[in-house]
Amino acid sequence: MRKNYAIIVAGGTGTRMGVDMPKQFLLLGGLPVMMHAIQAFYRSNSSPQIIVVIHPALHVGWSALCETHHFAVPHTVVSGGNTRFESVKNGLAVISSMVNEPTACTIAVHDAARPLIATHLIDKIYTQAGLSGAAALATPATDSVRIVSVNGSKNNAYPRASVYLMQTPQAFNGAILYDAYKQDDSSAFTDDASVVEKKGYPITLIDGDTRNIKITFPQDLRIAEILLGQDI
Repeated sequence: MRKNYAIIVAGGTGTRMGVDMPKQFLLLGGLPVMMHAIQAFYRSNSSPQIIVVIHPALHVGWSALCETHHFAVPHTVVSGGNTRFESVKNGLAVISSMVNEPTACTIAVHDAARPLIATHLIDKIYTQAGLSGAAALATPATDSVRIVSVNGSKNNAYPRASVYLMQTPQAFNGAILYDAYKQDDSSAFTDDASVVEKKGYPITLIDGDTRNIKITFPQDLRIAEILLGQDI
């Protein structure tokens, strides 16, 4: 039977939020942002084993939050690295100690700062990854798109029908993800799909949800508060 795992990446410090507390610890509907993301995976039919990757300096704070909010969802805490790439790699190292055969598991990676992910999308991404090996949520661009040259001196219109905005979770056959993360880190790796694609594996895109927003700026948290009460 195929085993599912989820790596929830929460290594950021949230400097763009303009607050001292990491954005994943900020309250949303009375719970820290990342607790919503963890609960979504726990409540999904895919029932993954959850790995939470947090900066070492935040472990004590996270434990205190779990106690304060009586948060009892089973999860394994792993220390994050200096980059997202390193953090995911640390999560993979822990999973490798739990599985004998990587091809027999599916691993999803999700940003802790995306608290409104719907459980049906979690299930859909696991199912598709089981079929094609690599799948990611994405939404089509709705704004006009322009491509700026490397030196910034020129910009040109680009057909938005060809542009998709990536989301998480992104899920992969375990063997594919482990193979991809044998590469050296690169500034070109902005998500796990880019890491896997660099290794030569194709990515299947699944329609995402515009409500699956990433908490980056203060206004994002206010928007998330509004969306939280809706049925997503």
